[in-house]
Amino acid sequence: QSKKSAEEVLEGAELAPAQSLWTTEDSGSVQLRIDELCPEQPITVHQMFMRSVKKYGNLPALATKRGNNWEKITFSEYYHLCRMAAKSFLKLGLERFHSVAILGFNSSEWFISAVGTVFAGGIMMGIYATNSPDACLYVASDSRANIIVVENQKQLDKILQLKGQLPHLKAIVQYSGSLQEKLPNVYSWEEFMALGREVADQELDDIICSQRANQCCVLIYTSGTTGVPKGVMLSHDNITWTAHHASRAGDMQPAETMQESVVSYLPLSHIAAQIYDLWTGIQWGELVYFAQPDALKGSLIDTLREVTPSSHMGVPRVWEKIMEKIKEGISQCGYVKRKLVTWAMSVSLEANQRLTKDEEKSFLFTFADSLVLQKIRAELGFSCCQKVFSGAAPIGSETLQFFLGLNLRLYEAYGMSESSGPHFMSSPHAYRFQSCGKVVPGCRYKLANVDADGIGEVCFWGRNVFMGFLNMEDKTKEAFDEDGWLHSGDLGRVDEDGFLYITGRIKELIVTAGGENIPPLPIEDAVKQELPIISNAMLIGDKRRFLSMLLTLKVNFA
Repeated sequence: QSKKSAEEVLEGAELAPAQSLWTTEDSGSVQLRIDELCPEQPITVHQMFMRSVKKYGNLPALATKRGNNWEKITFSEYYHLCRMAAKSFLKLGLERFHSVAILGFNSSEWFISAVGTVFAGGIMMGIYATNSPDACLYVASDSRANIIVVENQKQLDKILQLKGQLPHLKAIVQYSGSLQEKLPNVYSWEEFMALGREVADQELDDIICSQRANQCCVLIYTSGTTGVPKGVMLSHDNITWTAHHASRAGDMQPAETMQESVVSYLPLSHIAAQIYDLWTGIQWGELVYFAQPDALKGSLIDTLREVTPSSHMGVPRVWEKIMEKIKEGISQCGYVKRKLVTWAMSVSLEANQRLTKDEEKSFLFTFADSLVLQKIRAELGFSCCQKVFSGAAPIGSETLQFFLGLNLRLYEAYGMSESSGPHFMSSPHAYRFQSCGKVVPGCRYKLANVDADGIGEVCFWGRNVFMGFLNMEDKTKEAFDEDGWLHSGDLGRVDEDGFLYITGRIKELIVTAGGENIPPLPIEDAVKQELPIISNAMLIGDKRRFLSMLLTLKVNFA
């Protein structure tokens, strides 16, 4: 019966014709991995948003701090603003399957530009705010960007120097601060949002109705181990299915049960923050607060304290920074207080490591928690936080243990851009120390080339698996095996209860503690080219907060 239902879904679904599980063309379409494990009806981003507006229309969706006040807009207002942005993009000449690139820190304008792009039939693509002009040029050119949305003058300057090299570029929009000078085809946010008034609703609705769930709507650029970044093409179904199912695997609640609140501060050009802040926010009616642009330089804790989110995600480096800050605070306490905190943390760590299930917590633990640990959590802004997640890079056991000492379990997620983010999730219902949790329900995994210790390459299958790399047929064929399984390049083992433990990497990519993917080969080669006296160069930085390099010199042996 369930197998038949998957076939019925495929028959009933309005999908673009597709001959293969993958494509490398931005206008291409793919077969969806619909089966008895994940028979849900495929929907577009617009359909997902419409469902949410019906359910959550009057709830607050986005919160921005202006002066001392948090200004909020509801889901209905958010949807309306996305339509206005979509019409303005059309007015500026956004073509079907061309991209809008967004370059800047997280904001309501970032979200509205992203969703508006998809509504208008374009492909949304975030650019890291730290990218050099050359790196911006590559991704904007590769994705045929028609419009680039920038945060401020600093980002605008990067794009202005590239304008002549981007034949598809028609306009630039700046969303923060006023324009310092009036330039042709450069618009302030207010000017931009007014442009679409002349575009009929029907024109936009026709484009929205023509969209299919197996077509591309998002591009995520990921580092290759060698050479240029690769554009990961994600379909409407990749986004809508993952936003629904991966978040539920992490126990994120729909707003009808409890409205979740989160703080958006990690780069939205990375799949982790994009799926967690933007798409899951729409799917379940979450309230997203935008942090200040200097969040990672120290203001994040102030924002967390102010808004006390119900769940929070960080990369390992963020959790390390918080740990370092607390340790520094403890070291400055008087003798008695320091002893008290150390005692409370050791009680909590022991209790949390002993309790696998939700067994009864001891009186001693409860006492330590209410006397000491609750106050520390409140200082961090986690007084109402029910779930804290870590993803995008492996996290050290010292950090995990430290937070268990504060009675905070860090739930690890594991996946990649090519799996639309999480393929394995930990949650209050699926937790083991140092494990990435269990496979997301509806997804499958297998281990390839398993050795005597049960360790093999982790491979993915599911509705979250990407369409292909834009304009890169060879790289796309390398990513999949002949049966359509996505190979991760990571080594892992799975215990008898289905918990995944990542043990290493096959490929050479360095993932820093900040979750940044850095291909070592181009850097090593550049150093050797620059310094002819160097015989070997080896970049080091996996799981570390900075990069360093081992060099050997060319020597003549007498």
